Amino acid sequence: MLTPYLLPTSLLILLATASTKQNYTCPHHLYNVQIFSEDPLVIYIPSFITEHEAAHLQKLSSGRFSYSQIADGTGQQGLAHTRTSQSTSLESDEIVKCIEDRALQFQGYDVRRERLEPLQAVQYALAQEYKPHTDWFTSSSQTTAEFGGNRLSSFFVYVTADDIAGGGTQFPLLDAPHDERWCQYVNCDASWEDGVTFRPIPRNAVFWKNLKGGMGDRRTLHAGLPIQRGNKLGMNIWTRERDLDVKYRSDRI
Repeated sequence: MLTPYLLPTSLLILLATASTKQNYTCPHHLYNVQIFSEDPLVIYIPSFITEHEAAHLQKLSSGRFSYSQIADGTGQQGLAHTRTSQSTSLESDEIVKCIEDRALQFQGYDVRRERLEPLQAVQYALAQEYKPHTDWFTSSSQTTAEFGGNRLSSFFVYVTADDIAGGGTQFPLLDAPHDERWCQYVNCDASWEDGVTFRPIPRNAVFWKNLKGGMGDRRTLHAGLPIQRGNKLGMNIWTRERDLDVKYRSDRI
């Protein structure tokens, strides 16, 4: 009687991982969204990414972060005390592409992939923050034809939030909600005079439109509040008004 040959555990894991990558199927997303504000348009999306996708984003971005930069009034990128997080652009592999496709389809079938910027992972550690800012640009050098104009829309996705205190996303110019059911997503303990703060709940996302009538909407001013405990990994997804030049698109990273 022949004794069956047993593969080493490490080889089995390797084969399983390879099979998963080769056979990965983008999951169909059953949206259960809530419109938080109609004007400006702000939509809350629970479970925008899966646990598997969150783990992949965490692994993909690990060890690649550098201090986040912002554009000044002339359009030049540089470090600033107003943004103390770390960030990195993400390669568009099959799982990232799945998330990109989901973000595009959420906005309607007419939003072309060529309008999508590379996804950006952003990491916040203790006391790190991003003071109030807008995602749309005021400098004409950042909204030229090769950049696809201005940023039409934004998603902020909470990828992970480990044992966290603080770190919410505050919109100081949005009106407070009336229904207490919003308190599962919004910090209802904060003063409404400070606007609205979305809680950093893993895998959930906030979507908003940055422009109104082709102009930047000041009401989309928002901030990444300081981390008081733990850490947060987030992700920015930005869509431009028109097609970006090929060298700036997500599939070129």
